[in-house]
Amino acid sequence: MTDLSIRSIVLASQSASRKAMLTAAGVAFEAVGVDLDERRLEAEMEEADPAEVAQALAAAKAVAVTDERLVLGSDSLIEVDGQRFDKPASREQAAEHLRFFSGKVMTLHSAAALAKDGKIGWVGSDFARLRVRELSEDFIEAYLGAEWPEVSYCVGVFRIEGPGVQLFESVMGDQFTVLGMPLLQVLAALREEGVLRT
Repeated sequence: MTDLSIRSIVLASQSASRKAMLTAAGVAFEAVGVDLDERRLEAEMEEADPAEVAQALAAAKAVAVTDERLVLGSDSLIEVDGQRFDKPASREQAAEHLRFFSGKVMTLHSAAALAKDGKIGWVGSDFARLRVRELSEDFIEAYLGAEWPEVSYCVGVFRIEGPGVQLFESVMGDQFTVLGMPLLQVLAALREEGVLRT
């Protein structure tokens, strides 16, 4: 346990970027994978705002883990031209997504939720806007050649901390939100819960 953490939490995710964020911030945690049918939940909320869907997915992940410790769930959604996008199911679909994103503004919604004893006690969210540059077929092919299958786990088909930064002309928003979690809000909530020192 780090000196900044009073006690450990459970991260309901195996996301490398979320684990890296918590580790860098000095939060003691155990990462646990969650078996959740995200697509079914999204389908049930088809008419909902993307931010609400991201919050619902984060909450569902948090309550999916049974543990006496505080459980953190997190999720991200991409919206482009009014359409929501999930993680690509194949390299071919990843290329289709990138072609659609080319030259457009991507809105990334990131949400987090804290659960205790299977009940949600806190939910937070934020968004960022990323302007995708015009992407050539040559770039898309080379990019996926370098980044696949790693980006198959990434909504938006990119890792901003890696070659994915080359997709964008500009980024407007919090860096942690772009990485997949509204970290500053999470840290504030963990302080409120007595997990982190105040």
